[in-house]
Amino acid sequence: MKKVTFGGKRPTNAGTPEASIDNWVLTQSPEQPREQMKRFTIDVPVSLHKRVKSQCAMQNLVMADVIRELLERRFPAPVEQTGPSGEGGVVNTTNRKHDSTTTDKHDAAESRG
Repeated sequence: MKKVTFGGKRPTNAGTPEASIDNWVLTQSPEQPREQMKRFTIDVPVSLHKRVKSQCAMQNLVMADVIRELLERRFPAPVEQTGPSGEGGVVNTTNRKHDSTTTDKHDAAESRG
C-alpha cells in the first residue's frame, strides 16, 4: 500500500474553537423580546383569500404579516401620555370616526340615544 503525506500545516486563522464561538456571540446583536403570539382564525370567502394570497405572492410578502399590519392600523395600541402633574395614563386611541370596514349599527344606536 502506498503511503500518502499531506504537506503544510493546517491554517490557524480561526484560532481555538472557543475563541471563534466567543467572537460569534460578541458580534450578534441582542434580540428584542417578542410579544407572545396568539392564533387568530377567521373564515373569509375563497375569492378574498385568493386575492390576498396572489397579491402577497406577487409582492413577495407573507400573508400573516400583511394581515397583522392591517389589524395594527385598524386597532392601534393605546399611547401612554404624561398628565399636567406628571402622572402617566393610558389614552385610548380608538378613532370614533368609522371607515368603510365598520358597520353603521353603532352610529344608529348613538342617534337614537
